[in-house]
Amino acid sequence: MKLFGTDGIRGHVGDFLTANLALEVGISAGKILKERDGLAEHGSNVIAIGQDSRTSGDMLSSAISAGLTAAGWDVWHIGLCPTPAVAYLTANSPEIFGGVMISASHNPPEDNGIKFFGACGTKLSTETQQAIESLLESRIHADLVNSSTDWGKYHEKAHLISDYQDSLQNSIATDLRGLKIVLDLAHGSATRVSLEVFRNLGAEVIGLHQEPDGDRINVNCGSTHLEPLRLAVKEHNADMGFAFDGDADRVLAVDSNGRVVDGDYILYLWGQELMEKNQLPNNAIITTVMANLGFERAWQKLGGNFVRTPVGDQYVHAEMVRSGAMLGGEQSGHVLCRHYAVSGDGLLAALHLAALAKQKAPLSELMDSSFHPYPQLLKNVRVEDREVRRSWQTCDALVQAIALAEQDLGDRGRILVRASGTEPLMRVMVEAETLDLATHWTDSLTKLIEKQFC
Repeated sequence: MKLFGTDGIRGHVGDFLTANLALEVGISAGKILKERDGLAEHGSNVIAIGQDSRTSGDMLSSAISAGLTAAGWDVWHIGLCPTPAVAYLTANSPEIFGGVMISASHNPPEDNGIKFFGACGTKLSTETQQAIESLLESRIHADLVNSSTDWGKYHEKAHLISDYQDSLQNSIATDLRGLKIVLDLAHGSATRVSLEVFRNLGAEVIGLHQEPDGDRINVNCGSTHLEPLRLAVKEHNADMGFAFDGDADRVLAVDSNGRVVDGDYILYLWGQELMEKNQLPNNAIITTVMANLGFERAWQKLGGNFVRTPVGDQYVHAEMVRSGAMLGGEQSGHVLCRHYAVSGDGLLAALHLAALAKQKAPLSELMDSSFHPYPQLLKNVRVEDREVRRSWQTCDALVQAIALAEQDLGDRGRILVRASGTEPLMRVMVEAETLDLATHWTDSLTKLIEKQFC
């Protein structure tokens, strides 16, 4: 059994992810969290649960709530909210031991997922995830339900979102008056609090896809589809725009010229600001193997340290904790600044980038003075068989082709082939000094994957 991927449990609802599975995960996780993660020392018996707008969210949150209460936990249901709101409340409320977010992030509406947070507001350790899977597979949890009479209670706690909203507004030292900003809320979690936060800080805000809609979440909108945002920024002559994913834990931006400001640029610009204020230990930024080579070399030219991890915000966070770094994230828009948060937070990153543009220079000018990215191509090949994806490195033909490509590129670029941890995809990323070189090797490797695996 392999349930947990790079960002919790995620998959298609109705076949892989069912109400029965959510119930059993709740029971198993409830038992493991009591045994392994210091419940007695924490002194709380509460798990907070949030969800995005997907139509399957109510069903799954109800099922996992039933499992957790069967295992003896009290459940506080926050309702529709960003994933970082659950992390924030878990980390900052002494009454809350852990958290669960029902969301599939940037995935399409027919998918959903379950993310767990421990007592510090961070993702569960690999060891704890494995223990949950082992218990679930052994079916011992059935005995737990049959023998237990210490059941928990369920409470609606939607008002707690105001604590998270206050933390966002208090995180920046300036208002946003004079800025016109477009927000694409992707019909998801960002539809709650984001417009109000920006307006409370004085910005003129134009909202796109601003109604929660589980059937349209991420569909041709949000951080995976930036064209509506680009068009709206130009149409309204806005200073910038921000697009969130379904659960608002990541963000991508667009400047007034329509240029995409991805996570690499956000990290570079925010990192510069923190470096100038001597708030960046060892001048370090933690990012992943997907970060652009142009970003790396520009940051090193400033005297910064550049550390790469595997793809996944849990790996970025783990390295930040290990090294004492305060800023890290992913090109895809997960950005974590430990000065202000315990997890990646799209709304927080957007606010600080807007504040930086208000204080220093328009975002377009900040982009002009940042770095020039290497041409980077990313192609996905759909591979339905999960085990085939996970064991792709046993394919000699593909391994040899990657080695040949790396030999050809030398120090002129990079190649990354990996199985997605959240979708049934093999991803091929090639980065090179020239677009022709990147295109050649991207096409060559994706065709080989299609031949070998599809």
